[in-house]
Amino acid sequence: MAAILVIDDEEIIRVLLRSALEAAGYEVTEAANGREGLDLYRKRPTDLVITDILMPELNGLDMLMELTREFLDAKVIAISGAGGERNVLDVAKLLGARRTIHRSTDNLHFPYSAR
Repeated sequence: MAAILVIDDEEIIRVLLRSALEAAGYEVTEAANGREGLDLYRKRPTDLVITDILMPELNGLDMLMELTREFLDAKVIAISGAGGERNVLDVAKLLGARRTIHRSTDNLHFPYSAR
């Protein structure tokens, strides 16, 4: 089973990603900020990291820079929901993110309906 580390300061985003990824058969670990995520990856590297960019303590760009310096083969997807942050995602690509996603309410789909 492939392992994925989800790093995001918004708990609802972590919960949504965990639900979708576990339903697809992945093992998911969560971190609430870049520092925590980097520490978890150092202890137990995962097959993929999905990280937010704008977070407290250690933001996604700084985390990405440290991660890809230490682990050249780390696979990272960078996401950002901040308005006007397309430039930040371009920087994430330069720092080693394999993919970037601009998260907005238009592309955030909830897999379960409320009952």
